[in-house]
Amino acid sequence: MISVPTARALATSGVAWEPASGDRFVITDRGMDDDVFVLSEMVVEAQDHATGRVLGFNGTTEWALDSVAAEQAVWLPREGQLREMLGDTFAGLVPEDGAFVVRTRDADGERSSRADDVEEAYALAVLAVRARAARGA
Repeated sequence: MISVPTARALATSGVAWEPASGDRFVITDRGMDDDVFVLSEMVVEAQDHATGRVLGFNGTTEWALDSVAAEQAVWLPREGQLREMLGDTFAGLVPEDGAFVVRTRDADGERSSRADDVEEAYALAVLAVRARAARGA
């Protein structure tokens, strides 16, 4: 699973989250930074209201938490979602010395992003691709 700082960096880079069933997220700055929630229509669902999108906790006893604004949640994308974000730049995934290396390729050549966790490696690759695109490289 990607780290919360990496997830925040993805959001800051402009990666948009459209909450969907199966998505993982954390609610930070409320003493719950280490609690990972999973969006599910049975327990937690995205609800659109006139006041904005909220994440509704239905039929749960989770600290009597009824809902939080989606902006208060930090999305933790899964491997497949991160790979999809890479699109045509994705060149491969290689295990290497107990870590994972995600290779990306663009007009300027191939680059690598490495981490101990496969999802973190993908997320770092997404950040690198987005940073190059922002610089116009």
